[in-house]
Amino acid sequence: MRWTAVLMGAVVLAGAVVAGGQTKPNTAGAVTVSVPRPLLPESFAGWEQKASPKTLADPVETDAANAAALKEYGFQNGLEARYGKDKETLTVRALRFSDLSGAYGAYSFYRGNGWPKEDIGNGAASNHNRVLFWQGSAVVDATFSHISPMTGSELRELATMLPNAPGNRALSPPILSDLPKHSLDGQTTHYALGPAGYSGSGGVLPPELVGFDRGAEAVTANYSLPSNPAVLTLIDYPTPQMAQAQETRIRDYIKAGSTAHPAFPKPLQDSDQASLEVRRSGPVVALVSGDAIPDESHKLLTSVHYESEYVVIPQPTESEVSKTGKLLLGIAELVVVGSVAALLLGFFLGGGRALYRIAKGKPASTVYEAEFIRLDLRE
Repeated sequence: MRWTAVLMGAVVLAGAVVAGGQTKPNTAGAVTVSVPRPLLPESFAGWEQKASPKTLADPVETDAANAAALKEYGFQNGLEARYGKDKETLTVRALRFSDLSGAYGAYSFYRGNGWPKEDIGNGAASNHNRVLFWQGSAVVDATFSHISPMTGSELRELATMLPNAPGNRALSPPILSDLPKHSLDGQTTHYALGPAGYSGSGGVLPPELVGFDRGAEAVTANYSLPSNPAVLTLIDYPTPQMAQAQETRIRDYIKAGSTAHPAFPKPLQDSDQASLEVRRSGPVVALVSGDAIPDESHKLLTSVHYESEYVVIPQPTESEVSKTGKLLLGIAELVVVGSVAALLLGFFLGGGRALYRIAKGKPASTVYEAEFIRLDLRE
């Protein structure tokens, strides 16, 4: 979002001089200048900035260990500010991304599994005195010196001050809607747009096997099944043909077991080998892993159904010649229908009259009746 600063134009003198030797001023119209809104406010909910915020313009400067993942998620810039309130302190790091999908991916990357869910922004989680949430195209990491009962409401006020993603940039990743909702642990979902984000958030497969270089997107999530937990991995490809080819590669890799190259990552090594299964639905390839029994894993896998979204393509508008032709054809049809209706009406009315006359013992037509003119002349 942006805020506007209104600068009033300079006062100019009118051409005429009014009575008393004074000139009549005329103000020019206001000029509106758009100024980018700061990512973090100077104050909110009683918290005041203690110093100028630090600008974060480079992923390496922002988080050297995870710079590659930030680039994959579309990191643009950020701010780090220190706030004070009474004797308490608060450090806030806000990161801006190119769209909502990137912000959600970065949030899921930094959020640890098992963190309690919080009601802040579009989604939030906490870990002791640290609160992580995302709002629009921004991710906020807030660390308090002391958590209070008002912490949640204070951060909710901050969330309302963050910029929203405009237009198509405000769309959430479509692959999230393909995750089965039953038994899903929503605080364990991790969305990845590249190998660094995938492996850094506990991806199950080797990143080179996923196919991020082909435009793939991946999401992993934990499911609490009756026997044991399971992990579901969904990989979305640009086309079903690409998904079919990658499905074959992943299935062959899983079947190779201990002889697979590269070797199984730890999540696959710790899984029940009998429960590993791969399935494709449209452009989405699904893999189930973990310790659940094979029947439960298979049931979870078969609950993945890709639903395509059809877009109606606008058709060209009808030409004037076609409209005129249809009008003339309509008129001709109307004339024909009217003529047929007149003939039928005449037949039924005329025939009915003739039958009536015959029933009275008269000729069908009055043509056969002799008509005389009688003149009664008397002398």
